[in-house]
Amino acid sequence: MRERFADSESFSRIRPKGASRRGRKADRFDDAEPEYLYFPTDAPEFEPEAESDSEGWDEETPSVSDGPAVGDRWSTWDQSTPTEKGPEPRPDWVVTELAAVDTELGIVKTGKEADVFLLERAVPGTERRTLMAAKRYRDAQHRMFHRDSGYLEGRQHKESRVSRAMAKRTAFGKEAIAGQWAAAEFAALCRLWSAGVAVPYPVQITGTEILMEFVGDESGAAAPRLAQLRAEEADVEDLWAQLGRSLSLLAYDGYAHGDLSAYNILVHRGRLVIIDVPQIVDVVANPRGLSFLERDVRNVGAWFVSRGLPPERVEALVESLAEDARLRR
Repeated sequence: MRERFADSESFSRIRPKGASRRGRKADRFDDAEPEYLYFPTDAPEFEPEAESDSEGWDEETPSVSDGPAVGDRWSTWDQSTPTEKGPEPRPDWVVTELAAVDTELGIVKTGKEADVFLLERAVPGTERRTLMAAKRYRDAQHRMFHRDSGYLEGRQHKESRVSRAMAKRTAFGKEAIAGQWAAAEFAALCRLWSAGVAVPYPVQITGTEILMEFVGDESGAAAPRLAQLRAEEADVEDLWAQLGRSLSLLAYDGYAHGDLSAYNILVHRGRLVIIDVPQIVDVVANPRGLSFLERDVRNVGAWFVSRGLPPERVEALVESLAEDARLRR
């Protein structure tokens, strides 16, 4: 039997208020009780830079470090603390050399809360290189904070001035909110990866940027979402089995993705990878945990049924996961 990768004390309970995901009423449950979302409380603490004036600044003082001769910036590996780096043992492809440089190669995905960029980290003069996905939560001017009210209700910053700024949605406060969301997603990825769930390996976090495994080929072409997969490219039985294994690991440890669909699952060379996990739901502590679990399975199950999977297989998985999560007596 596997040990739980997180107990109930490792997550803070959050009761969102206001609009549901993307503002669609259809995404909400019909009853009046609001949803509970669970964010890792042991996520790396985000410390927004305090606003400062330029008094005493010497314009002739050179910058702390010059940029690299090639690429866009030096590797940020040394800017992350040990708790802000991915779990060990790390995959061989992770580049940790401080001589490495980062080069931005384009944008992979845009979203309301974050954008994902393609980043190459390489050591000049060697063949040591890797591609990563850089997920950057949007800044105060451009990000849509449609889920933040619930998040703030359940998580307070250790400094009261930061908490007040977050509550008032000042530019400084929005920067702090973005950092908290990034830290929560990074911590969730670390937990899920360590538990054996099929998620991208989280390399590191610096501020509001998460660097993670790029799911795609070496040319930089991103893997398609499950929803984009053509019928002739899909091995429905194998993909369903992979999905079941990952969801079973989640359920056994008492959690569900909370927002799973064919649009946040990638498929690369037959490998299924679950993405977008800024929060996961504690289905044991949550009085509506079973509803979250069922919704996840049925949402993504609809894609499989449309590709020939018998509907009863979906319901069978729901029952199996409920037993794994000990929600059935």
